[in-house]
Amino acid sequence: MELQQLRYVVAVAETMNFTRAAERCRVVQSALSHQIAALERELGARLFERTSRRVRLTAAGEAFLPAARECLEAADRARAEVAAAGGEILGRLAVGAIPTVTALDLPVELREFRRRHPRVRITLTSAGSDPLIERVRQGAMDVAFLGLPPRTEPKGVRSRRLGGGELVAVVAPDHPRTEREADLRSLADEPFIDFRAGAAGRVQSDEAFAAAGVRREVPFEVSSADFMVDLVRQGLGVGMLPAAYAPRFPDLRVIRLRDAPTRVEHLIWHDPPSPAAKAFLDQIGGDRREEGPAAV
Repeated sequence: MELQQLRYVVAVAETMNFTRAAERCRVVQSALSHQIAALERELGARLFERTSRRVRLTAAGEAFLPAARECLEAADRARAEVAAAGGEILGRLAVGAIPTVTALDLPVELREFRRRHPRVRITLTSAGSDPLIERVRQGAMDVAFLGLPPRTEPKGVRSRRLGGGELVAVVAPDHPRTEREADLRSLADEPFIDFRAGAAGRVQSDEAFAAAGVRREVPFEVSSADFMVDLVRQGLGVGMLPAAYAPRFPDLRVIRLRDAPTRVEHLIWHDPPSPAAKAFLDQIGGDRREEGPAAV
């Protein structure tokens, strides 16, 4: 069993197409098919079922795929560790971030990291805090930037707080409300546009309204801040954004809140970090020596 064979299996499993898998691996399709067939003979089981219309994993293929990925990741990690011992950073850096990160300028940090370590493969995924925590915990992602309610700590990962801030209400330019400052109770009769119930970005607002003894209606639930802003622009409701993020939308009117919801931004990382992740943490000041053990 060879690592190249494992790469071919993973490529076919991810594309469900032998031709596209061969293109990804930069080999001719016949060579890829031959190597997979040789691996199947060695294993004594078919990994894929092929018809003229589709390719799919067999039960054996489903069982084999996670182990194949683990082997490839271990091999990549070993190469990166050897290179790091010689002073060179290789491998991958998989970064996750909520769209409303304000504690640092993430695009600038990624540009600087690529300048310093051009042989590292960088990927970035934007998502909510909860799925990002899970992906880092599982090792599918190296580091992530979150926004959580003040009393919430990420579990099962290394973490450090980057800073906190208040949320503000945002309304359409022609909204009838004209005040620049208000409290949550005065907004209770407005329809709200917010993240789905239970999401970290929603909890911080719900907790603040509950503390104020106010019930509000959220008829519009969204999955991104940009979509929230689009709906606010149409006058469909009031949105809630971090105060440091709202200036990105100068056409919206901002209402400061005397009893504003707050959130805390966190940097989290998988432990132990890869050489590339260590270098990134050092760059942004996320030295592990400042941290306690991972929460469980």
